Amino acid sequence: MKKLFPFSLALITLLLDSCGSVNYNTKYPERKPSSPSFNTGSSTTPAAQVEREYQTLIKTYKPETAEVLTDLLNDSSDSPKTSITVENNSRCNMVLTISGNNYFKKIPIGANKIGSAMVLKNQNYNLSGMICNSVYQKTKFITSHYSIKLSN
Repeated sequence: MKKLFPFSLALITLLLDSCGSVNYNTKYPERKPSSPSFNTGSSTTPAAQVEREYQTLIKTYKPETAEVLTDLLNDSSDSPKTSITVENNSRCNMVLTISGNNYFKKIPIGANKIGSAMVLKNQNYNLSGMICNSVYQKTKFITSHYSIKLSN
């Protein structure tokens, strides 16, 4: 009987523990109502849309690093192309859209990263994007290397 006592005690303890305890005073995180959505027919914010677009583009984007570096380091005045460089000094990822005469490109630029593209010289280009819910938009006539630093 003495050998069964520790076994019985362990079995009873195990059964009581398996019943578990219920804490009825558990506090759940307070759910706050979502922020008002814009009249776009979507419940997501513009920043969330930009982040989704960035994540999609970054998977397939091929940077023109060699061409841009050649343009920056060498005097490429004879070349029909030049570079546009954008430094994203914000805490948010962005997608820069460059559009011009027969030209359209979207460049994903991570937070605190630099993005670039090669474009034809002597043309007008529309540069646009969103950084941390702030819109950047500019039209620029590009004749030589153009550099921008953006922050929020």
